[in-house]
Amino acid sequence: MIPLDFAAYLTLHANEVLMLSDIEISRQSPRLPIAEVAAQLGIAAAHLHPHGHYKGKLDLALLHHAPAREPGKLVLVSAITPTPLGEGKTVTTIGLSMGLNHIGQPSIATIRQPSLGPVFGVKGGAAGGGMAQVVPMEEMNLHLTGDFHALTAAHNLASAALDARLFHERKLGDQFSARTGLARLDIDPANILWPRTLDMNDRALRHLTLGQGGAADGVERPDRFVITAASELMAILALARDLKDLRARIGRIQLALDLRGKPVTAEQLEVAGAMTVLLKDALKPTLMQTTEQTPVLVHAGPFANIAHGNSSVIADRMALGLADYVVTEAGFGSDMGLEKFFNIKYRQSDLAPACVVLVATVRGLKANSGLLDIRPGQPLPASLQGEDLPTLTAGCANLAWHIHNARRYGVPVVVAINRFPTDSDAELALLEAAARQAGACGVALSRAFTDGGAGAADLAHAVVVACKQPSEVRLLYPDEMSLAAKLATLVECGYGGRGVTLSDKARQQLARLSAEGQDHLPVCMAKTPLSISHDPARKGVPTDFEVPIEEVKLCAGAGFVYALAGPIMTMPGLGSLPAYRHIDIDDDGEIVGLS
Repeated sequence: MIPLDFAAYLTLHANEVLMLSDIEISRQSPRLPIAEVAAQLGIAAAHLHPHGHYKGKLDLALLHHAPAREPGKLVLVSAITPTPLGEGKTVTTIGLSMGLNHIGQPSIATIRQPSLGPVFGVKGGAAGGGMAQVVPMEEMNLHLTGDFHALTAAHNLASAALDARLFHERKLGDQFSARTGLARLDIDPANILWPRTLDMNDRALRHLTLGQGGAADGVERPDRFVITAASELMAILALARDLKDLRARIGRIQLALDLRGKPVTAEQLEVAGAMTVLLKDALKPTLMQTTEQTPVLVHAGPFANIAHGNSSVIADRMALGLADYVVTEAGFGSDMGLEKFFNIKYRQSDLAPACVVLVATVRGLKANSGLLDIRPGQPLPASLQGEDLPTLTAGCANLAWHIHNARRYGVPVVVAINRFPTDSDAELALLEAAARQAGACGVALSRAFTDGGAGAADLAHAVVVACKQPSEVRLLYPDEMSLAAKLATLVECGYGGRGVTLSDKARQQLARLSAEGQDHLPVCMAKTPLSISHDPARKGVPTDFEVPIEEVKLCAGAGFVYALAGPIMTMPGLGSLPAYRHIDIDDDGEIVGLS
């Protein structure tokens, strides 16, 4: 076990430590019992519900009974357009929280819970890496406290209830109301809006047919699965303010349309209460710690490409009552998770960041230059592993775009350069100059992966300075704008495109939502994260494009309208070389191969 004086240990044994894998570093990192982590935050024992030695649920009473103190400052971490190489946004989020504590500024990180699908697929876990991790990383990445399983069960309970009601109304016909005492819902089997869900990458479940066994086995109809992170329930869990709000939101979920084209809700199906019961513990954030015992709240897990991509309102509010700084992460680039933080999460919570941290890497900007041919399974271009100032200069246009995009929301922007060993001094100087020229109020190198909190101290100082600057959140569009106009504004102002093209289906859906009085809601765009546009092949700063809107769906419980920009998969598939091939357990019960 690495001793508690972690900084001193790193100084003496840096090379030895860096030869370890993430899971080995996690296993050897010093840890406090979770009760001690809670006590250091001033959390009473009655408000902590331990799950083992190193994680515990925090009672919702903390929202109203936090230690008396001034609310902390919220720091939102985003990034340039991500590449398959990874930019280190989670590492920077965790590292910055440790860096703030390192310079004497009490801090908590709030991050999303990883989905099992990517853990066993290609992406791997989401606990950070190197010396900036949430520990134990295997517990963080595998099940945690079971929130995803509870949410999957609650979601599929609604699916089962829907099909059962459809079956019994069809079987009993005109006698249904007399026999049951229930009003008929007249669910239209051709207009079921609620899919089933599973926290796994499984492409075979994207399209299937139910009820093929005969009359006793339900009504035959097409169905599909989405990954749990794409469930509307996950967005609801992340946006709910408290248990009462959660219950109300679940009741508003539209599960299907009836034969007259009217929505059938979870409240009408009388399943909303039972769904909420299954989520009563999942609504509580999970307290963990980093490799340097900095507190972390892990809660919810909506993806940013197919959902709104931010950790929970409850976790942020709870953390702001416990620390001077709260560092939270928004998924993918600033066109994705950051945009959705402001236009969806902020609208519903009034949680305003004091500053934005934009993570950039030299190799990520080179990859965004559009000048390199990077293909999965092929050797990386030499430019990514050695100095190439012209390619980096071209890629810095992407950095400038993201800085301008973040600044449009009215908060100061600090650029965190996540340093890699292959970065030259000239490249780092070029990147810093480009960031300042584009309007960043601060730029700092981060070596959190190799040096932990000490490696993020410069970034922490820059964030403290930025948080003292005046800020006033500005949104892309007002509530009263029509949904069609909001989509066009998002593309024009949020992505730099020319507007949207609507499919006939999307046009009809928008007309129906407008007639139902839903124009006041924000829009949540599901699109590729690999480009500012809808086309992953368009790198850098695409222009002169229109985003095709294939389908629009009301998420009445989450409180937004969901738009699919092109062929977006809400149920991922496993690749030809999935990560699960390397994951195993030894005779002593130690997990190996998890990344």
